[in-house]
Amino acid sequence: MTTYIARRFLQIPPVILIVTMIMFLVVRIVGCPVELMVGEDARTEDIERLRQEMGLDRPLHIQYVDFLGDIVRGDFGRSYQFGEDAFSLVVARLPATAQLGVSAILIAVLISVPAGIISALKQYSAADYSVTTFALLGQAMPNFWLGIMLIILFAVTLGWLPVSGRHHGLISLVLPAVTLGTRRAAILTRLMRSNMLEVIRLDYITTAKAKGLAPAVVTFRHALRNALIPYITILGLQTAVIMGGAMVTEQVFAWPGMGRLAVTAVQARDLNIVVAFLFIITMIVLLANLLVDILYTVIDPRIKYS
Repeated sequence: MTTYIARRFLQIPPVILIVTMIMFLVVRIVGCPVELMVGEDARTEDIERLRQEMGLDRPLHIQYVDFLGDIVRGDFGRSYQFGEDAFSLVVARLPATAQLGVSAILIAVLISVPAGIISALKQYSAADYSVTTFALLGQAMPNFWLGIMLIILFAVTLGWLPVSGRHHGLISLVLPAVTLGTRRAAILTRLMRSNMLEVIRLDYITTAKAKGLAPAVVTFRHALRNALIPYITILGLQTAVIMGGAMVTEQVFAWPGMGRLAVTAVQARDLNIVVAFLFIITMIVLLANLLVDILYTVIDPRIKYS
């Protein structure tokens, strides 16, 4: 396992290299950073002078080498809006986004695992139809619409929860976490249901029942552990989706996370913040996928990495 983890870490730099290349090309396609920074009213001679000072008059491949060197040093440039280090601004918002993302994943898991198990064990029952309906509705509702509906019901009408922001402690996390986690819960519930239906029909489950094992032992020790392998795979892939969904959710609830900062940066063409945001998201997704591979061996000790 140690060798495998070390090899996976060695695969991270090539991935980052490809991502940085894409980010660099996108930034150059969007427009000249100098023109975006100084605005439309700047004089041509001032723009040319800044281009020379920033090295943007050099060949593209030289600019990329400089760009890559800056990233290695952790230098993503300064924000055009705030006049501060772009990377530091994004990192300062990371805890809020991490809190929201982890809470959404926990909500999705706590809903999807029991709901999927119950739906599979009681196929074609009222419980199964209820879970299936929830899964379909959850996938059909966009995050921004669900968030607005929850605000109207629980914040405006009932007054139970704060409308937006992060100023009321953990209670402020309830609505955005539920909004972000509901759609993930719907997807994972359908997956858990289908996995359990497939596993409980296999021969070894029939054998376990024939031996007289308790239903709970058959379900949780034998069926669930095998059904969790594809579930964990999709859960890891959902990390990137949750990060993307957090941008919308943070806007709706004025949550002070990276996603909201990235949306503001895109609107203001503050490309240094956008690049820093994408770099951090890339690292989060890579580490999440590594964690999923490690969890495989915890769930099923028969899986070995060499």
